[in-house]
Amino acid sequence: MPLPILESPKYEVKIPSTGKKVSYRPYLVKEEKILMIAMESQDQNQILGAMKEVISNCTFGKIDADTLCTFDLEYIFLKLRAKSVGETSKVKIKCEKCETSTAVEINLDEVEIDMTGRPSANIRLTDKVGVTMSWPKMKAATNLVVSGEKPNDSKVSSAIDVIVSCIDSIYDEAKVYKSSEQTKAEMMQFIDSLNQAQFSKIQAFIEAMPKLEHVAKFKCSNAKCGHQNEITLSGMQNFF
Repeated sequence: MPLPILESPKYEVKIPSTGKKVSYRPYLVKEEKILMIAMESQDQNQILGAMKEVISNCTFGKIDADTLCTFDLEYIFLKLRAKSVGETSKVKIKCEKCETSTAVEINLDEVEIDMTGRPSANIRLTDKVGVTMSWPKMKAATNLVVSGEKPNDSKVSSAIDVIVSCIDSIYDEAKVYKSSEQTKAEMMQFIDSLNQAQFSKIQAFIEAMPKLEHVAKFKCSNAKCGHQNEITLSGMQNFF
C-alpha cells in the first residue's frame, strides 16, 4: 500500500525584471539536501547550480534559471526561503558608530527590488551608432564565476566579459546587429573601438543594476554606545 504524499501550498511571485507572475511551492527536504551539499562544498559554482536547480524544481519547471537576471534569481530564492524556512532571518550587523555586531531580525517578506529610476537600455554612443543593453543573466554569471576562480584570470578581462554579455545588440543607421550572431572576437573588437566616455555609458548601465535592498533600523547592542542605526543592506548574502 503506497504511503500518502503530502501536498505543498502554492504561492505566486513576480519576476522583477519582467513583471511576469509565476507559481511556486516551498522547497522540500530533497531540495534542502541539494542546498546543504552545495553550501558545504564552499564552491561558488556549485552553490549557484544548486540555487538554479531548486528554483526550477519549485516553480514546476516553468523557469529556466539560466535565463534569469542575477537579481531575479536572488529575489526568487529569497521568497522561496521565506516560505520554506521562515519569513524572518537573524543577521549580525555592525554598528556604524562603534562597529559592535548586533543581531537584527529581518522580515524577508519586506525585502524588495526597486525597479524605478533605472537608466534606459538604449544607449546612444554617437549620432549614428548605439547599443541596446540587458541586465546580466545567470548563465553568463555562472561562466564568469568559473573563469574567475582561475588564478591567471584578470579582473579587467572578467569585467569586459560581463559588459559583452550584457550587450543585446548594436545598431547603426542601416542595421541592427544581434550580439548572439557575432563572434566573441568581433564583440571584443567593438569594445576596443570605444572611447572612455562611450565605455563609461555602458558601465553606468550595468552599475545601476537593481538589487535586493532593505533598510535595517536597530539600536547598537553595546550598552556604552546605544547608537540608533539605519543601515541599508543589499545583496542576498546580507540576509542570511
